[in-house]
Amino acid sequence: MSLEHKITSYSEAARSSSIINSDLYTKYEVKRGLRDISGKGVLAGLTEISEVMAYRIEEGDLIPCEGRLFYRGYDIRDLVKGFLTDGRFGYEEICFLLIMGHLPTQAEYQEFRQILSRLMSLPDEFLRNTIMNAPGQDMMNQLATSVLTLYTYDSTPEDISIPNVLRQCLQLIAQFPSLMVHGFQSYAYYYNKQSLIIHTPEPSLSVAQNILHMLRPDSGFTELEARILDLALVLHAEHGGGNNSTFTNHVVTSSGTDTYSAMAASLCSLKGPRHGGANIKVVQMFEDMKENIKDWKDEEEICRYVERLLDKEAFDRSGLVYGIGHAVYSLSDPRSLILREFVEELAQSKGAHEEYDFYSKVERLAPQVISQRRKMYKGVSANIDFYSGFVYKMLDLPPELYTPLFATARIAGWSAHRIEELANDGKIIRPAYKAVCGHKEYVGIGDRSFHG
Repeated sequence: MSLEHKITSYSEAARSSSIINSDLYTKYEVKRGLRDISGKGVLAGLTEISEVMAYRIEEGDLIPCEGRLFYRGYDIRDLVKGFLTDGRFGYEEICFLLIMGHLPTQAEYQEFRQILSRLMSLPDEFLRNTIMNAPGQDMMNQLATSVLTLYTYDSTPEDISIPNVLRQCLQLIAQFPSLMVHGFQSYAYYYNKQSLIIHTPEPSLSVAQNILHMLRPDSGFTELEARILDLALVLHAEHGGGNNSTFTNHVVTSSGTDTYSAMAASLCSLKGPRHGGANIKVVQMFEDMKENIKDWKDEEEICRYVERLLDKEAFDRSGLVYGIGHAVYSLSDPRSLILREFVEELAQSKGAHEEYDFYSKVERLAPQVISQRRKMYKGVSANIDFYSGFVYKMLDLPPELYTPLFATARIAGWSAHRIEELANDGKIIRPAYKAVCGHKEYVGIGDRSFHG
């Protein structure tokens, strides 16, 4: 028997021995996923960095409401309106707010952008030795590898004092666009046989502008393209301490480890399709929809397809409608609503208005079908992944970079939470698990029965 067949023969034993009776979770009141049946999360910490609101409490009952998101106490809508009205790019300002705790003055804003510009260059030989000589087949894994490798270029990597961690975090924020774009270019060259064109970042450009500048062979982009990419970065920058990748950062940081390890752990969490990998799933799902729905304007046909998704008969047969629903939000995801306001304008400029109309119909109809077919403890609505993948597609960004773009934005939030965890000198995070296997008598190897 080959090694592969031997491993396959053992896999069923490994699987069956790992299954726990689902009734035990109810018996012992285990909050699976650290959430109760209504979707409310188990309180595991305190934070001043951001707040997610999806319900209000009236006479002890949770009443779903329109979702709201606050960065350091400021409503995300007000923040977006502020920098758009003033004609500024917003991501750098949001990074400052999340990490420093207050909105920057004009002088602080300019100084902060200058600091990021001075930190954006990768170490000498890093591009050639790490990215070009060892291209990754998955961009999130490549990012994690690059971040861990940067540890070796840091003269004080283990110093977890706040000044040193702040320096490391700002450096990573500045370098992530280059790590992402150069990693993809190496991948495209080695695996897709595409031409290798490397543009270094321009200190005078914003993070969003630099991503488009470095990624496109001619470095060209429109003002609208840069503005909507900047907006996407702002909306992905932070989302409370309870999301999986940020909570991972808190857990790993609480052990006292270095910044590079904590950020790599968050990247590994974000890679999952239930978290940061959902936006590309939305695009893939819509490609399948367009192949199987003959009339994009036929609402009954759209509803039938959504039913097939729920019945695990369409697309990846997971039973999920990607981009619809959220662990916290019920009636609406404020990030999705904000992004949607600009998606139509981008779609018009790209000649994709029919596809935008199709997305809009699915956004409206899918929650109706889900609420009819499944028992819901809270409302369901489109989340930010529903439109972000569509935006990236219209910007001609490669699908391999959809989740890395999420990471490039979220490094700001991870940095703020790492500093907050260290500043409060908390205990190592170690939740309890109850063993339910019972106790057994040891049996000598010669007296054991075969379980195959």
